[in-house]
Amino acid sequence: MEVVGTSSSVGLRLGQVLFSSASLLFMCFNDDDDFYAYTAFCYLVTVMGLVTPWSVTLALIEAYSIIVQRLPLQATVLSVIVSGDFVLSFLSLGGACSTASVTVILIGAGEKHCDRYKLSATMALLSSFLSFASTFFNFRLLPSLFSH
Repeated sequence: MEVVGTSSSVGLRLGQVLFSSASLLFMCFNDDDDFYAYTAFCYLVTVMGLVTPWSVTLALIEAYSIIVQRLPLQATVLSVIVSGDFVLSFLSLGGACSTASVTVILIGAGEKHCDRYKLSATMALLSSFLSFASTFFNFRLLPSLFSH
């Protein structure tokens, strides 16, 4: 099952773009002044700021690959894509979990404006799952490219 340069790969990338952008927007357009006081929130914004352009770039490359009837993949290029997806998926998972943890603590402390933080953590978690899926499917292609 080849995933790079197919409609399913573009769908995974667009889902990553949608969820990472939503996470970033929910976090950044919050009315709290205490946003920058929490390292976990700043970390999530930084990671989602990396995931979004990475996913947009790869979505455009894969859409172009579909239009021109599949560009030949090189093993080193796919290795970089798999490595980038792998690292960013763990970073976004860490950001989502840390943001969720801080949000739970804030809710326990009586903070009332934590809905956007919860939504941001949820969107980051969904983006992380899609990134893990991209990593897994592209990782399965590596042995076939190195064997040629």
